Amino acid sequence: MVGNDVEEFDSHRSRPRTEQGYGIPDEEAGMLSWTFVREQMANDEYYWICTNRPDGHPHARPVWGVWVDNTVHCGGGERTRWVRNLQLDSRIVVHRESGEAVVIIEGTAERVTDTDLEDRLDSAYQGKYGIHHGAPFFTVQPETVYAWSDYPNDATKWQFG
Repeated sequence: MVGNDVEEFDSHRSRPRTEQGYGIPDEEAGMLSWTFVREQMANDEYYWICTNRPDGHPHARPVWGVWVDNTVHCGGGERTRWVRNLQLDSRIVVHRESGEAVVIIEGTAERVTDTDLEDRLDSAYQGKYGIHHGAPFFTVQPETVYAWSDYPNDATKWQFG
């Protein structure tokens, strides 16, 4: 999701739909801006990811990652369970550790093959974690993003694609 225009991202914004009893307002006033998503995700050290095992069962684990080009990128060894899962099923969910300032990204993971992007991601890892990470890296292409910090008042959903 290259680009930094918050207004462009916010044009995809709405309220999540769920049980009426949860009290999510109908009006747009009070929704979060993409700036909230960007700031929360860029500042986190750890993220939780969920992938699907070959038998369809979910697999969750914490990973390191970096926020570049308005999305999260993570990397892992070829033999790790989650990377092997992505080779068969690219669907992924990434979320913060926080249950109060929430960001949940549902989408697909695409293996990074662009060497310039790999270099930028490796530099971001170096700056954030003090290590040279190296490939493989995966770009999470968001389809749906949920966020809130004052649930239900500011519950916000972004829908892409």
